Amino acid sequence: MRKTAKRTSLSPVKPANAQTDKHPLTEEKILQNLREILAYIGDDPTREGLLETPKRIVRSWQKLFGGYKMKPQDVLKTFTEGSCEEMVVLKNIEFYSTCEHHLQPFFGTISIGYLPKGRVLGISKLARLVEVYARRLQIQEKLVAQIADSLMETLQPYGVMVVCKAKHMCISARGIEKHDAVMVTSAIRGAFKKMEVRSEFLEMIK
Repeated sequence: MRKTAKRTSLSPVKPANAQTDKHPLTEEKILQNLREILAYIGDDPTREGLLETPKRIVRSWQKLFGGYKMKPQDVLKTFTEGSCEEMVVLKNIEFYSTCEHHLQPFFGTISIGYLPKGRVLGISKLARLVEVYARRLQIQEKLVAQIADSLMETLQPYGVMVVCKAKHMCISARGIEKHDAVMVTSAIRGAFKKMEVRSEFLEMIK
C-alpha cells in the first residue's frame, strides 16, 4: 500500500478549493511549483545560485506567515491586580506583513491605546498581538480592525484605538512607484469615538 506523502504544515486551514486527500499538496510539490515559477520569470532554477532557493522560500514562510499558527487568546493574558482607569498606550510597534493582493511586503508601525475596565495586559502582549495578525496575508485596513476587535473581546475595555502607518512595496516597487507614500489607517472602538478621548490618544502617539 502506497504511503500518503506528509502534508506541509504551512497552512493549517484548508481552503474550499484545496486539493483532495487523493492528491495531497506535499512539500515536494510546493518546491517543484517554485522551481517552475523561477523558470517562468525567465531564470534557470538549476543554476547554482537558485538550487536551494525554493527551500529557502518555504523556510521563510514559516516566519512570514507564522500568524496562522497563533491565536490571539494565547497571547492576551490579562491581569486585574494593578489595573488602572487611565489610558494605556503602546506606540510605534514595528511590524512586517504581506499584502494579500500582490504578495508584496508592507511594513511600518502600529500604535495601540485602550481604556481599561478592571483588567490590563502585560505590555509585551500588545506587541505579540500585532505579530499574530501581521504575520499573515493581510490588507492594512483589516489588520487594524482585527487587533482592535481582539482587544475589545478579550479585555472588554471602555474602548480601543489602533493606528497603523505603513509603506507598501506594491506601490513603491511596482505599479505607480511612489516610494515615499505612507498609508495611514485606524480602528476606533467604544469610548475612543468621543473626540476628546481620541484627541488625547493621538496627542500621545505623536
